[in-house]
Amino acid sequence: MIVIIDYNMGNIGSIVNMIKKAGGESMVTSDVEIIKNAKKLILPGVGAFDSGMKNIEEMGLLDVLNEKVLIEKTPILGICLGMQLFCKCSEEGSKAGLNWIDGVCNRFDFSSVGVGLRIPHMGWNSVEVKKSSPLMNNLPEEPAFYFVHSYYVICNNPDDVLTTTNYGYEFCSSVNHENIYATQFHPEKSHRYGLSVIKNFVEL
Repeated sequence: MIVIIDYNMGNIGSIVNMIKKAGGESMVTSDVEIIKNAKKLILPGVGAFDSGMKNIEEMGLLDVLNEKVLIEKTPILGICLGMQLFCKCSEEGSKAGLNWIDGVCNRFDFSSVGVGLRIPHMGWNSVEVKKSSPLMNNLPEEPAFYFVHSYYVICNNPDDVLTTTNYGYEFCSSVNHENIYATQFHPEKSHRYGLSVIKNFVEL
């Protein structure tokens, strides 16, 4: 059973549907006791960094998530805002993040590269796989995924970078550190490639 954390940050229905299509079972909840017994976790999210952390804290989810991820080493997948919350902090807000990934979130800034690309980065873009990971099994060299974001993760440890994407310049579009997986893109909105990523997570 995959537990999808409901902390009131974005649409979760499409993730439930994609897990079912991938042959998995999921439950959406904010119940701490159910989360304690989860075999895998997903932290989705659309919205602002500080709002996401505030909800996690006020809903009493911080301790159980730290226990599951850092102590029990339960596999977790962060999606979009979920990936950003795994970091230390973000330019978008003032609150500390979960600090599971040694990195920070910055807003796209194209002033130094002389391009006038739209922010947010929205639409389909390819990713380049940088290291071997079960999350990227059975995918072509440069699969394409759907993105919607204005901020991106900068990893202090290059070994955590799973894929990169070019939008004005190269940025980290997914990470993997031990049991921690996260994608800036939305696999649940990325058709067959996204289905492959979700299926890989289901089969971990």
